[in-house]
Amino acid sequence: MAKILIIDDEKSIRYTLRDILEFEKYEVDEAQDGEEGFQMLQNGEYDVALCDIQMPKMNGIELLEKYNTDIQGDTQFIMITAYGSIKMAVEATKKGAYDFIQKPPDLNRLLLCVRNALDKSNLVTETKALRTETKLLRKKVSRTYDIIGESDPINRVKEMIEKVAPTDARVLITGPNGSGKELVCKWIHAKSGRVDKPLIEVNCAAIPGELIESELFGHEKGAFTSAVKQRIGKFEQANGGTLFLDEIGDMSLPAQAKVLRALQEGKITRVGGDKEIKVDVRVVAATNKDLREEIKNNTFREDLYHRIGVILIHVPPLNERRADIPLLVEKFLNDIAEDYGAAPKKITPEAVTRMQALEWTGNIRELRNVVERLVIMSSNDIITEEDVVNYAPPPHVPTKSES
Repeated sequence: MAKILIIDDEKSIRYTLRDILEFEKYEVDEAQDGEEGFQMLQNGEYDVALCDIQMPKMNGIELLEKYNTDIQGDTQFIMITAYGSIKMAVEATKKGAYDFIQKPPDLNRLLLCVRNALDKSNLVTETKALRTETKLLRKKVSRTYDIIGESDPINRVKEMIEKVAPTDARVLITGPNGSGKELVCKWIHAKSGRVDKPLIEVNCAAIPGELIESELFGHEKGAFTSAVKQRIGKFEQANGGTLFLDEIGDMSLPAQAKVLRALQEGKITRVGGDKEIKVDVRVVAATNKDLREEIKNNTFREDLYHRIGVILIHVPPLNERRADIPLLVEKFLNDIAEDYGAAPKKITPEAVTRMQALEWTGNIRELRNVVERLVIMSSNDIITEEDVVNYAPPPHVPTKSES
């Protein structure tokens, strides 16, 4: 529930505003002057503040300036002004107030202004969250998500990233599950000019077909039964940054058509809306499918394939880069030790050689899981070849005929 603070020295105005806003199901608090209003803003989080300009102790302009200087929160200020102080209200908007309304307040004007201010408050909050997420991503990329390996196949991938990342070219990443396609996308973003903007990820295979359009493009309030409020889609969230469409081969044909239009025109339309919204997004897509076969089967649009596949990067399966397994194992041992808050375990050369001989159908993801299993199950500080024999292969699950 949205929280609104009314700051006004006139009790009748506070009573009228509270009555209107509580009828609209908002949570409302009151302050009778600027000083009390500032204390309440310090002690609680409010989405909107309805603030009179002419007040004793601290007027609305002074309160707004003090809030922006000392608290620097996300509360949207709507200034309440008498007819003679409109000039001051305009001055307040220049100093960061969202809008102003005149006394006595017009009901429709008041509610519209509050709703718009709440929309902006929500957008500011979402943007801050995305920026925080991006900063965490940059730290993770630099600390944890390095591309490990010196084999020829993985070096070719690294070279491609170095060439492609500084451009705005769309990239299609192919490769089997667990091979590191998401990591390649993160490095493309981290080495691009968009690194300070959001990287937004969408797993197209995990979202039901009837919801994918709303997820990508957002929706307007009332667009469908459960659309109780406006929602900003992934394209808008990624504006200025990178949108990663993982498992794009599983996207429905209607959604493909809309994505194609967004890429062609640089515009999207929310579900249930008719307003075109400009977006500046770099799209990186990934798939474990052969999209050319999907095109032949009429399950993927050929024109979309050519739009997203300006640059093609194939991530090899682990079985094609076994020379990288020693480096990967060492990396995972250190990462797991850091996660557990313990000293990293060692591993014998014979154990590593045994691991290189295994079949890695789950690729990097499976290798990481196996290393963690060995860390947990091995009884000593050194992982031996015997440990690999005992614990690296998945346990045998009896079939019905065996049980």
